[in-house]
Amino acid sequence: MTTPASAPPTPYATLLGFTRYVDRTGPTKATFVGGLRKQRVSRSGFNPHGQFVKALKADIAFHTGGTHLDQVVDVVKPRWRPLYQALVPGATAWLRSLGEPRDVDLAQTRDALAMLGDLPVKVNPQFGVRHADGRVEAVRLHFDEAPPSEEATLATLHLMARHMDAVLPHAEPVLVDVRRGEAHRMPADARPEQIERWLAGEAAAFRAIWATAA
Repeated sequence: MTTPASAPPTPYATLLGFTRYVDRTGPTKATFVGGLRKQRVSRSGFNPHGQFVKALKADIAFHTGGTHLDQVVDVVKPRWRPLYQALVPGATAWLRSLGEPRDVDLAQTRDALAMLGDLPVKVNPQFGVRHADGRVEAVRLHFDEAPPSEEATLATLHLMARHMDAVLPHAEPVLVDVRRGEAHRMPADARPEQIERWLAGEAAAFRAIWATAA
């Protein structure tokens, strides 16, 4: 009796995975999607930034202006300490750019599922920020050594804005480049309909590559 072959994994991407995909060109796109497909099959993956995000959120929630970020460098596993040491200065600078710690509060965000054609993309900002003047921001963090490209930034901010009613109503999407302490917002001259068409094409190519990846 033959054992039926297991069903192939359905195409799926997180916001991070999809924006890293659109950043690539040529054959590197196929290699990248193949890696995502293998991860989905093996259910592997590890987030080294978990404790860092928790410390950053604690500094916002408790109005401590960077105390928790300073402390997390000493308690994280030694293998991740150089990474955290590289991230803390920029993150602290961004925290200070928000103004007085007491004028900022942490806001809860929710994940959303964006459909780009037939491709589901998980939209998952790390947290929200509520300002004393009533402004609200949904924050996605960029940890890479290189700054976020224009393409990755536009894709991230567009997909967050597209689903903001579910993520954090009335909030503005913000992509924070943690290493440099810079906040990126949607350009005033952005054309959402053009971005949507571009992302739909990228998603269709993603699905095609996924279907042929071994």
